[in-house]
Amino acid sequence: MSNRLISVTGYTTLDYVDAVAKGETFEWESVAVVNATTDREAPDRVRLQVELDNATEEHLPKHTAELELTSGQARTLAADLETYAEQVEDGDTDAEETGRGS
Repeated sequence: MSNRLISVTGYTTLDYVDAVAKGETFEWESVAVVNATTDREAPDRVRLQVELDNATEEHLPKHTAELELTSGQARTLAADLETYAEQVEDGDTDAEETGRGS
């Protein structure tokens, strides 16, 4: 296991996903950890964290990206993920034509 900034436990949302970091002069392919969490006491935000493995100092120093989402933003993201997951499962070739695909 890599030396991570995000703790990987049995509660981690996704412990290994394919990932790509892109910059103006580089593209780095790796695996990543993705975690959704919130504070245990008085939660007021959902945190979505991403960390790529084996980042190199040359292009991408070791780091995590963390988004703080309101409950509404988290639900909007979850709904989009559900929609796109269904398109992938159905083999929908028009997914990118919805105007919201990557």
